[in-house]
Amino acid sequence: MPKIFNAKSTLFEKRESRIPEFLWHTSPRLAELSNAKHLQFDIRSLDSGKFSFPYHFHRAAEELFVILSGEAVLRSPEGYQKVSTGDIVFFEEGAKGAHQLYNPKDFPCVYLDVRTTIGIDVCDYPDSGKVNILPDIQVFESSSSVDYYTGEENVAAKWPKELLRK
Repeated sequence: MPKIFNAKSTLFEKRESRIPEFLWHTSPRLAELSNAKHLQFDIRSLDSGKFSFPYHFHRAAEELFVILSGEAVLRSPEGYQKVSTGDIVFFEEGAKGAHQLYNPKDFPCVYLDVRTTIGIDVCDYPDSGKVNILPDIQVFESSSSVDYYTGEENVAAKWPKELLRK
């Protein structure tokens, strides 16, 4: 059965951060309301003078913005460009798909944000050197990465001696 959503009748929830430049409004989780399995989608409203999420890219998700009304400036690896009503912007997986929006206008920019989901995703934040494991939102600094075998030096000590080869 189809589910129909309309930006004009959406009741937005305010999403603030401790950094005032990041403020937007978002719809309730539309994907959950529609029982979607492989898509996440929300209608977002970006206030005047505000930034969307920090500049980021997804390692295991594609993303698509459909600008429903208003204008914004898109930051991507190619630079900065204006997006406006009717534009459809696709972001591929990986660093080439990095993105962020800023609204320089005196009116909101309303857009549909659609993302694929196959379970776990990792988001990288090039400006701040962080990684975020989604959907749990576990954020780490990239500089804390270690070798795969760090801390595994005494593996045999963790096993019962009778099970180990003599």
